Amino acid sequence: MYGTPHIVSNVMTQTVAAVGRRAPFKEIVQLMQDWRVSALPVIEGEGRVVGVVSEADLLPKEELRDDPDAGCLQLRQLVDVAKAAALTAGDLMSSPAVTVRAAATLAEAARIMAREGVKRLPVVDEAELLTGVVSRADLLKVFLRDDEDIAGEVRREIASYLFPPPTSTVQVEVHDGVVTLTGGWWTWGSTSHMTAGRSSRGG
Repeated sequence: MYGTPHIVSNVMTQTVAAVGRRAPFKEIVQLMQDWRVSALPVIEGEGRVVGVVSEADLLPKEELRDDPDAGCLQLRQLVDVAKAAALTAGDLMSSPAVTVRAAATLAEAARIMAREGVKRLPVVDEAELLTGVVSRADLLKVFLRDDEDIAGEVRREIASYLFPPPTSTVQVEVHDGVVTLTGGWWTWGSTSHMTAGRSSRGG
């Protein structure tokens, strides 16, 4: 293993807005606006995540507001009709919640988001208690590190394993996130040289 993969706990937001089952419609909308988020975890007890209420869960009510008859024709699923009449988070939420563990890799979190078609995931511990939220934007944070930070990780976690000193003179350079390996190494009495390494995006 050349290094430890970046995990959800490295990038997640720990200060999270959430609502209880009894939170009314207007409070949910206001909280989303205040926190500038498109979805909120619904929790109960000590913070156990029981669902998620999103903008998509709230829209059926708005669809019926101006023209109830026309709205009913557009609402294709009975669950949407029920949500149009819902008044609290418990009635509006999607349940069970799609969540991710803090120790999951960013790739695992990305696969869950893609499979479920969501932009944010509540992060839970072993007891299903809320510990944070991770968004699509959070998953991309690892690509925003400066070049020297990426180079240090490549030297420490990859080059030191593949080309260990003192048999190696491999150098690691990073420019705009692109990693380049140059130099040479010797083994079993022979010398090998690498004038240009394989380049890849850091992260």
